[in-house]
Amino acid sequence: MSEDNSSKISIYPILSVNFIGTLGLSLVLPFLVFLVERFGGNALVYGILASMYPAFQLVGAPLLGKWSDTYGRKKILFLSQTGTLLSWLIFMLALFIPVVALRDVDSNLLGEFVITIPLILLFIARAFDGLTGGNVSVANAYVADITEEKDRSKNFGRMSVAMNLGFIAGPALAGLLSVTVYGEKLPVLAAIIISLVGVLLIAFFVPESRKCVQNPDRGKSNVKRILVNEHKDCAGSDRKERSGFRDAFAIEHIPYMLLIYFLLFIAFNMFYAAFPVYAIDRLEWDVAEMGFFFSLLSFLLVIVEGPVLSRASKKLSDSRLAIIGSLILGTNFVLLAFSDVLLAYAAAVLFAIGNGFMWPSIQSILSKLAGRTHQGVVQGVSSSFTSIASIVGLVFGGFIYAQVGIWTFIIAAVIVYAAFLMSFRLLSFETTDSLELD
Repeated sequence: MSEDNSSKISIYPILSVNFIGTLGLSLVLPFLVFLVERFGGNALVYGILASMYPAFQLVGAPLLGKWSDTYGRKKILFLSQTGTLLSWLIFMLALFIPVVALRDVDSNLLGEFVITIPLILLFIARAFDGLTGGNVSVANAYVADITEEKDRSKNFGRMSVAMNLGFIAGPALAGLLSVTVYGEKLPVLAAIIISLVGVLLIAFFVPESRKCVQNPDRGKSNVKRILVNEHKDCAGSDRKERSGFRDAFAIEHIPYMLLIYFLLFIAFNMFYAAFPVYAIDRLEWDVAEMGFFFSLLSFLLVIVEGPVLSRASKKLSDSRLAIIGSLILGTNFVLLAFSDVLLAYAAAVLFAIGNGFMWPSIQSILSKLAGRTHQGVVQGVSSSFTSIASIVGLVFGGFIYAQVGIWTFIIAAVIVYAAFLMSFRLLSFETTDSLELD
Protein backbone atom coordinates (compact mmCIF):
# COMPACT_ATOMS: atom_id res chain seq x y z
CA MET A 1 0.00 0.00 0.00
CA SER A 2 1.49 3.30 -0.99
CA GLU A 3 1.59 6.25 1.34
CA ASP A 4 -1.01 7.98 -0.81
CA ASN A 5 -3.35 5.02 -0.55
CA SER A 6 -2.74 4.82 3.18
CA SER A 7 -3.94 8.38 3.62
CA LYS A 8 -7.13 7.51 1.75
CA ILE A 9 -8.18 4.82 4.25
CA SER A 10 -11.36 5.81 6.08
CA ILE A 11 -10.95 6.61 9.76
CA TYR A 12 -14.48 5.47 10.66
CA PRO A 13 -13.78 1.73 11.09
CA ILE A 14 -11.03 2.41 13.64
CA LEU A 15 -13.26 4.99 15.35
CA SER A 16 -15.88 2.24 15.66
CA VAL A 17 -13.30 -0.10 17.20
CA ASN A 18 -12.35 2.62 19.71
CA PHE A 19 -16.01 3.23 20.59
CA ILE A 20 -16.69 -0.50 21.00
CA GLY A 21 -13.71 -0.96 23.34
CA THR A 22 -14.85 1.85 25.63
CA LEU A 23 -18.51 0.85 25.47
CA GLY A 24 -17.76 -2.70 26.63
CA LEU A 25 -15.75 -1.53 29.64
CA SER A 26 -18.21 1.20 30.66
CA LEU A 27 -21.04 -1.36 30.64
CA VAL A 28 -19.43 -3.12 33.60
CA LEU A 29 -17.77 -0.30 35.56
CA PRO A 30 -20.97 1.01 37.25
CA PHE A 31 -21.52 -2.19 39.24
CA LEU A 32 -17.95 -3.52 39.50
CA VAL A 33 -17.49 -2.20 43.04
CA PHE A 34 -20.67 -3.99 44.15
CA LEU A 35 -19.45 -7.26 42.59
CA VAL A 36 -16.16 -6.97 44.45
CA GLU A 37 -18.00 -6.53 47.78
CA ARG A 38 -20.37 -9.42 47.04
CA PHE A 39 -17.42 -11.68 46.20
CA GLY A 40 -15.69 -10.84 49.50
CA GLY A 41 -13.56 -7.80 48.73
CA ASN A 42 -13.34 -4.36 50.30
CA ALA A 43 -12.36 -0.87 49.11
CA LEU A 44 -8.67 -1.78 49.04
CA VAL A 45 -9.36 -4.90 46.98
CA TYR A 46 -11.43 -2.82 44.57
CA GLY A 47 -8.58 -0.33 44.21
CA ILE A 48 -6.10 -3.12 43.50
CA LEU A 49 -8.51 -4.66 40.98
CA ALA A 50 -8.86 -1.29 39.22
CA SER A 51 -5.08 -1.09 38.92
CA MET A 52 -4.74 -4.58 37.38
CA TYR A 53 -5.50 -3.35 33.85
CA PRO A 54 -2.89 -0.54 33.75
CA ALA A 55 -0.36 -2.72 35.62
CA PHE A 56 -0.49 -5.50 33.03
CA GLN A 57 -0.87 -3.02 30.16
CA LEU A 58 2.50 -1.71 31.31
CA VAL A 59 3.94 -5.04 30.10
CA GLY A 60 1.71 -5.72 27.11
CA ALA A 61 1.32 -2.34 25.38
CA PRO A 62 4.99 -1.76 24.39
CA LEU A 63 5.30 -5.32 23.08
CA LEU A 64 2.09 -5.10 21.07
CA GLY A 65 3.12 -1.70 19.74
CA LYS A 66 6.47 -3.08 18.63
CA TRP A 67 4.79 -6.07 16.98
CA SER A 68 2.44 -3.72 15.11
CA ASP A 69 5.48 -2.02 13.57
CA THR A 70 6.81 -5.42 12.52
CA TYR A 71 3.73 -7.42 11.54
CA GLY A 72 1.19 -4.69 10.81
CA ARG A 73 -1.50 -2.88 12.77
CA LYS A 74 -4.39 -5.11 11.69
CA LYS A 75 -2.95 -8.34 13.12
CA ILE A 76 -2.17 -6.79 16.49
CA LEU A 77 -5.51 -5.00 16.71
CA PHE A 78 -7.16 -8.37 16.05
CA LEU A 79 -5.02 -10.06 18.72
CA SER A 80 -5.74 -7.31 21.25
CA GLN A 81 -9.49 -7.30 20.63
CA THR A 82 -9.59 -11.11 20.86
CA GLY A 83 -7.86 -10.83 24.24
CA THR A 84 -10.55 -8.41 25.39
CA LEU A 85 -13.24 -10.87 24.26
CA LEU A 86 -11.61 -13.73 26.19
CA SER A 87 -11.27 -11.55 29.29
CA TRP A 88 -15.03 -10.84 29.29
CA LEU A 89 -15.71 -14.57 28.96
CA ILE A 90 -13.59 -15.15 32.09
CA PHE A 91 -15.45 -12.31 33.79
CA MET A 92 -18.79 -13.94 32.92
CA LEU A 93 -17.57 -17.25 34.34
CA ALA A 94 -17.00 -15.53 37.70
CA LEU A 95 -20.72 -14.72 37.89
CA PHE A 96 -21.62 -18.43 37.80
CA ILE A 97 -19.03 -19.73 40.28
CA PRO A 98 -20.29 -20.19 43.89
CA VAL A 99 -18.80 -17.71 46.37
CA VAL A 100 -16.75 -20.07 48.51
CA ALA A 101 -14.21 -18.60 50.94
CA LEU A 102 -10.63 -19.71 50.36
CA ARG A 103 -9.07 -17.49 53.02
CA ASP A 104 -10.25 -14.83 55.47
CA VAL A 105 -8.03 -11.77 55.88
CA ASP A 106 -8.31 -9.50 58.91
CA SER A 107 -5.52 -6.95 59.08
CA ASN A 108 -5.11 -3.52 60.62
CA LEU A 109 -3.34 -2.43 57.43
CA LEU A 110 -5.42 -4.20 54.76
CA GLY A 111 -8.77 -4.33 56.52
CA GLU A 112 -11.18 -7.27 56.40
CA PHE A 113 -11.88 -9.19 53.22
CA VAL A 114 -12.33 -12.73 51.94
CA ILE A 115 -10.44 -14.35 49.08
CA THR A 116 -12.91 -16.29 46.91
CA ILE A 117 -12.72 -18.04 43.53
CA PRO A 118 -15.04 -15.52 41.77
CA LEU A 119 -12.89 -12.67 43.11
CA ILE A 120 -9.75 -14.36 41.76
CA LEU A 121 -11.42 -14.76 38.36
CA LEU A 122 -12.21 -11.03 38.26
CA PHE A 123 -8.52 -10.33 38.84
CA ILE A 124 -7.51 -12.78 36.11
CA ALA A 125 -9.99 -11.23 33.67
CA ARG A 126 -8.79 -7.66 34.24
CA ALA A 127 -5.13 -8.72 34.15
CA PHE A 128 -5.57 -10.63 30.88
CA ASP A 129 -7.39 -7.69 29.30
CA GLY A 130 -4.54 -5.41 30.36
CA LEU A 131 -1.88 -7.78 29.03
CA THR A 132 -3.51 -7.81 25.59
CA GLY A 133 -4.68 -4.19 25.95
CA GLY A 134 -2.82 -2.65 23.04
CA ASN A 135 -6.05 -1.42 21.45
CA VAL A 136 -5.48 2.23 22.25
CA SER A 137 -1.76 2.47 21.43
CA VAL A 138 -2.04 0.47 18.19
CA ALA A 139 -5.20 2.35 17.20
CA ASN A 140 -3.33 5.64 17.73
CA ALA A 141 -0.50 4.36 15.54
CA TYR A 142 -3.09 3.33 12.93
CA VAL A 143 -4.58 6.85 12.93
CA ALA A 144 -1.10 8.34 12.51
CA ASP A 145 -0.51 5.99 9.54
CA ILE A 146 -3.64 7.04 7.66
CA THR A 147 -3.69 10.76 8.53
CA GLU A 148 -1.74 13.64 7.04
CA GLU A 149 0.18 15.66 9.61
CA LYS A 150 -2.07 18.72 9.27
CA ASP A 151 -5.12 16.63 10.23
CA ARG A 152 -3.66 14.56 13.07
CA SER A 153 -4.81 16.75 15.94
CA LYS A 154 -8.35 16.74 14.53
CA ASN A 155 -8.37 12.96 14.05
CA PHE A 156 -6.92 12.23 17.49
CA GLY A 157 -9.73 14.45 18.76
CA ARG A 158 -12.18 12.20 16.91
CA MET A 159 -10.63 9.19 18.63
CA SER A 160 -11.24 10.86 22.00
CA VAL A 161 -14.81 11.66 20.95
CA ALA A 162 -15.41 7.99 20.13
CA MET A 163 -14.11 6.97 23.57
CA ASN A 164 -16.22 9.55 25.39
CA LEU A 165 -19.34 8.51 23.49
CA GLY A 166 -18.68 5.00 24.77
CA PHE A 167 -18.45 6.32 28.33
CA ILE A 168 -21.76 8.13 27.86
CA ALA A 169 -23.66 5.23 26.29
CA GLY A 170 -22.18 2.42 28.42
CA PRO A 171 -23.43 3.39 31.90
CA ALA A 172 -26.85 4.30 30.51
CA LEU A 173 -27.15 0.93 28.76
CA ALA A 174 -25.83 -0.85 31.86
CA GLY A 175 -28.56 0.81 33.95
CA LEU A 176 -31.25 -0.51 31.62
CA LEU A 177 -29.84 -4.03 31.39
CA SER A 178 -28.97 -4.54 35.07
CA VAL A 179 -32.51 -3.97 36.37
CA THR A 180 -33.73 -7.23 34.78
CA VAL A 181 -33.97 -10.54 36.61
CA TYR A 182 -30.57 -11.48 35.16
CA GLY A 183 -28.80 -8.77 37.18
CA GLU A 184 -25.19 -8.14 36.16
CA LYS A 185 -25.12 -11.09 33.76
CA LEU A 186 -26.92 -9.21 30.99
CA PRO A 187 -24.50 -6.22 30.87
CA VAL A 188 -21.53 -8.61 30.87
CA LEU A 189 -23.15 -10.62 28.06
CA ALA A 190 -23.60 -7.34 26.17
CA ALA A 191 -19.87 -6.60 26.70
CA ILE A 192 -19.04 -10.05 25.27
CA ILE A 193 -21.23 -9.49 22.20
CA ILE A 194 -19.83 -5.99 21.67
CA SER A 195 -16.26 -7.33 21.89
CA LEU A 196 -17.11 -10.05 19.35
CA VAL A 197 -18.44 -7.36 17.02
CA GLY A 198 -15.11 -5.57 17.46
CA VAL A 199 -13.19 -8.71 16.48
CA LEU A 200 -15.29 -9.15 13.33
CA LEU A 201 -15.03 -5.46 12.50
CA ILE A 202 -11.22 -5.60 12.61
CA ALA A 203 -11.11 -8.84 10.63
CA PHE A 204 -13.32 -7.72 7.75
CA PHE A 205 -13.51 -3.91 7.69
CA VAL A 206 -10.19 -2.54 8.99
CA PRO A 207 -7.53 -2.60 6.22
CA GLU A 208 -3.83 -2.74 6.98
CA SER A 209 -2.37 0.76 7.27
CA ARG A 210 1.35 0.00 7.19
CA LYS A 211 3.08 0.62 3.88
CA CYS A 212 5.38 -2.42 4.16
CA VAL A 213 4.68 -4.80 7.03
CA GLN A 214 7.32 -7.40 7.80
CA ASN A 215 5.24 -10.49 7.16
CA PRO A 216 7.16 -13.74 7.68
CA ASP A 217 4.22 -15.72 6.24
CA ARG A 218 4.19 -13.83 2.92
CA GLY A 219 3.41 -16.18 0.04
CA LYS A 220 1.48 -18.67 2.15
CA SER A 221 -2.15 -19.22 1.29
CA ASN A 222 -4.18 -19.96 4.40
CA VAL A 223 -6.61 -18.50 6.88
CA LYS A 224 -3.97 -16.05 8.14
CA ARG A 225 -4.46 -13.99 5.01
CA ILE A 226 -7.65 -12.58 6.52
CA LEU A 227 -5.44 -10.56 8.83
CA VAL A 228 -3.03 -9.26 6.18
CA ASN A 229 -3.54 -7.06 3.14
CA GLU A 230 -0.64 -7.86 0.81
CA HIS A 231 0.97 -4.71 -0.53
CA LYS A 232 2.04 -5.09 -4.14
CA ASP A 233 4.60 -2.32 -3.92
CA CYS A 234 6.30 -4.10 -1.01
CA ALA A 235 6.83 -7.43 -2.72
CA GLY A 236 10.25 -6.59 -4.03
CA SER A 237 11.38 -4.23 -1.34
CA ASP A 238 13.81 -4.95 1.46
CA ARG A 239 12.41 -5.31 4.91
CA LYS A 240 12.84 -2.32 7.12
CA GLU A 241 14.89 -2.68 10.25
CA ARG A 242 12.68 -3.77 13.09
CA SER A 243 12.10 -1.13 15.73
CA GLY A 244 12.83 -1.81 19.38
CA PHE A 245 12.17 -0.11 22.69
CA ARG A 246 15.58 1.57 22.71
CA ASP A 247 14.79 3.06 19.32
CA ALA A 248 11.80 4.88 20.84
CA PHE A 249 13.92 6.55 23.54
CA ALA A 250 16.66 7.35 21.02
CA ILE A 251 14.32 9.48 18.90
CA GLU A 252 14.92 13.17 19.52
CA HIS A 253 12.40 14.79 21.91
CA ILE A 254 10.50 11.54 22.63
CA PRO A 255 11.77 11.21 26.25
CA TYR A 256 10.71 14.82 26.86
CA MET A 257 7.23 14.14 25.48
CA LEU A 258 6.93 11.01 27.63
CA LEU A 259 7.76 13.07 30.73
CA ILE A 260 4.90 15.46 29.87
CA TYR A 261 2.64 12.41 29.34
CA PHE A 262 3.65 11.08 32.75
CA LEU A 263 2.97 14.32 34.62
CA LEU A 264 -0.42 14.88 33.00
CA PHE A 265 -1.64 11.36 33.71
CA ILE A 266 -0.57 11.53 37.35
CA ALA A 267 -2.69 14.68 37.72
CA PHE A 268 -5.63 13.13 35.86
CA ASN A 269 -5.67 10.05 38.05
CA MET A 270 -5.22 11.99 41.27
CA PHE A 271 -8.41 13.80 40.24
CA TYR A 272 -10.32 10.60 39.43
CA ALA A 273 -9.22 9.00 42.73
CA ALA A 274 -10.01 12.03 44.92
CA PHE A 275 -13.07 13.56 43.27
CA PRO A 276 -15.69 10.90 44.24
CA VAL A 277 -14.74 11.22 47.94
CA TYR A 278 -14.59 15.01 47.61
CA ALA A 279 -18.04 15.10 45.95
CA ILE A 280 -19.59 13.09 48.79
CA ASP A 281 -17.80 14.83 51.68
CA ARG A 282 -17.56 18.44 50.48
CA LEU A 283 -20.35 18.84 47.90
CA GLU A 284 -22.69 16.35 49.65
CA TRP A 285 -23.62 14.70 46.36
CA ASP A 286 -25.31 11.33 46.06
CA VAL A 287 -24.63 8.69 43.37
CA ALA A 288 -27.14 10.22 40.94
CA GLU A 289 -25.62 13.70 41.20
CA MET A 290 -22.13 12.33 40.72
CA GLY A 291 -23.28 10.30 37.72
CA PHE A 292 -24.83 13.41 36.18
CA PHE A 293 -21.59 15.35 36.67
CA PHE A 294 -19.46 12.75 34.88
CA SER A 295 -22.04 12.33 32.11
CA LEU A 296 -22.02 16.11 31.59
CA LEU A 297 -18.22 16.10 31.59
CA SER A 298 -18.14 13.38 28.92
CA PHE A 299 -20.70 15.27 26.83
CA LEU A 300 -18.65 18.49 27.04
CA LEU A 301 -15.53 16.56 26.00
CA VAL A 302 -17.37 15.25 22.93
CA ILE A 303 -18.29 18.83 21.94
CA VAL A 304 -14.79 20.24 22.51
CA GLU A 305 -12.84 17.36 20.96
CA GLY A 306 -15.19 17.26 17.99
CA PRO A 307 -16.36 20.48 16.29
CA VAL A 308 -14.52 22.95 18.56
CA LEU A 309 -11.09 21.31 18.18
CA SER A 310 -11.67 20.81 14.44
CA ARG A 311 -12.01 24.59 14.00
CA ALA A 312 -9.27 25.50 16.49
CA SER A 313 -6.71 23.20 14.82
CA LYS A 314 -7.11 25.13 11.56
CA LYS A 315 -5.98 28.36 13.26
CA LEU A 316 -3.53 27.17 15.93
CA SER A 317 -0.62 24.74 15.83
CA ASP A 318 -0.51 21.58 17.95
CA SER A 319 2.05 23.09 20.33
CA ARG A 320 -0.02 26.23 20.92
CA LEU A 321 -3.15 24.16 21.53
CA ALA A 322 -1.18 22.05 24.04
CA ILE A 323 0.05 25.18 25.86
CA ILE A 324 -3.40 26.79 26.02
CA GLY A 325 -5.06 23.51 27.01
CA SER A 326 -2.65 22.73 29.85
CA LEU A 327 -3.07 26.24 31.31
CA ILE A 328 -6.88 25.89 31.29
CA LEU A 329 -6.70 22.34 32.67
CA GLY A 330 -4.59 23.38 35.64
CA THR A 331 -7.02 26.20 36.44
CA ASN A 332 -9.88 23.68 36.57
CA PHE A 333 -8.21 21.92 39.51
CA VAL A 334 -7.75 25.23 41.35
CA LEU A 335 -11.51 25.90 41.17
CA LEU A 336 -12.25 22.54 42.81
CA ALA A 337 -10.36 23.62 45.92
CA PHE A 338 -13.15 26.11 46.80
CA SER A 339 -15.66 23.30 47.54
CA ASP A 340 -18.50 25.08 45.76
CA VAL A 341 -21.06 23.29 43.56
CA LEU A 342 -21.26 26.09 40.99
CA LEU A 343 -17.46 26.28 40.75
CA ALA A 344 -17.33 22.50 40.41
CA TYR A 345 -19.47 22.71 37.27
CA ALA A 346 -17.37 25.65 36.03
CA ALA A 347 -14.34 23.41 36.60
CA ALA A 348 -15.98 20.72 34.46
CA VAL A 349 -16.25 23.21 31.58
CA LEU A 350 -12.57 24.15 31.97
CA PHE A 351 -11.62 20.47 32.25
CA ALA A 352 -13.38 19.73 28.94
CA ILE A 353 -11.81 22.72 27.14
CA GLY A 354 -8.33 22.15 28.58
CA ASN A 355 -8.25 18.42 28.05
CA GLY A 356 -10.00 18.68 24.68
CA PHE A 357 -7.40 21.12 23.34
CA MET A 358 -4.34 19.65 25.00
CA TRP A 359 -4.59 15.89 24.79
CA PRO A 360 -5.22 15.32 21.05
CA SER A 361 -2.51 17.91 20.32
CA ILE A 362 0.02 16.14 22.55
CA GLN A 363 -0.81 12.85 20.81
CA SER A 364 -0.44 14.50 17.42
CA ILE A 365 3.02 15.88 18.27
CA LEU A 366 4.13 12.50 19.62
CA SER A 367 2.99 10.72 16.45
CA LYS A 368 4.86 13.22 14.26
CA LEU A 369 8.05 12.77 16.27
CA ALA A 370 7.74 8.97 15.99
CA GLY A 371 7.74 9.07 12.19
CA ARG A 372 6.50 6.17 10.07
CA THR A 373 8.95 3.48 11.17
CA HIS A 374 8.56 3.63 14.96
CA GLN A 375 4.91 4.64 15.29
CA GLY A 376 3.74 1.45 17.03
CA VAL A 377 6.58 1.06 19.50
CA VAL A 378 6.43 4.76 20.49
CA GLN A 379 2.68 4.57 21.07
CA GLY A 380 3.19 1.37 23.07
CA VAL A 381 5.89 2.91 25.26
CA SER A 382 3.70 5.99 25.83
CA SER A 383 0.90 3.65 26.98
CA SER A 384 3.32 2.13 29.50
CA PHE A 385 4.15 5.58 30.84
CA THR A 386 0.44 6.37 31.19
CA SER A 387 -0.06 3.01 32.93
CA ILE A 388 2.65 3.79 35.48
CA ALA A 389 1.20 7.26 36.04
CA SER A 390 -2.30 5.78 36.36
CA ILE A 391 -1.18 3.36 39.05
CA VAL A 392 0.71 6.07 40.95
CA GLY A 393 -2.11 8.60 40.61
CA LEU A 394 -4.88 6.18 41.59
CA VAL A 395 -3.03 4.70 44.56
CA PHE A 396 -1.66 7.94 45.96
CA GLY A 397 -4.51 10.26 44.93
CA GLY A 398 -6.90 8.77 47.46
CA PHE A 399 -4.17 8.53 50.09
CA ILE A 400 -3.14 12.18 49.63
CA TYR A 401 -6.76 13.30 49.81
CA ALA A 402 -7.17 11.46 53.11
CA GLN A 403 -4.17 13.37 54.43
CA VAL A 404 -4.59 16.90 53.05
CA GLY A 405 -8.15 17.02 51.65
CA ILE A 406 -8.84 19.68 49.00
CA TRP A 407 -5.14 20.50 48.75
CA THR A 408 -4.95 17.37 46.60
CA PHE A 409 -6.42 19.40 43.73
CA ILE A 410 -3.87 22.18 44.29
CA ILE A 411 -1.11 19.58 44.05
CA ALA A 412 -2.67 18.27 40.82
CA ALA A 413 -2.84 21.85 39.51
CA VAL A 414 0.85 22.42 40.28
CA ILE A 415 1.73 19.24 38.36
CA VAL A 416 -0.30 20.38 35.33
CA TYR A 417 1.19 23.88 35.52
CA ALA A 418 4.64 22.24 35.42
CA ALA A 419 3.56 20.46 32.22
CA PHE A 420 2.27 23.83 30.97
CA LEU A 421 5.70 25.42 31.41
CA MET A 422 7.39 22.43 29.78
CA SER A 423 5.00 22.71 26.83
CA PHE A 424 6.60 25.95 25.64
CA ARG A 425 9.54 23.88 24.42
CA LEU A 426 7.14 22.12 22.03
CA LEU A 427 7.14 25.30 19.92
CA SER A 428 10.73 24.55 18.90
CA PHE A 429 9.82 21.01 17.84
CA GLU A 430 7.68 22.32 14.99
CA THR A 431 10.61 24.23 13.51
CA THR A 432 12.84 21.15 13.23
CA ASP A 433 12.91 18.27 10.81
CA SER A 434 12.29 15.81 13.65
CA LEU A 435 8.58 15.70 12.83
CA GLU A 436 9.37 14.03 9.52
CA LEU A 437 11.37 11.03 10.71
CA ASP A 438 11.24 7.96 8.50
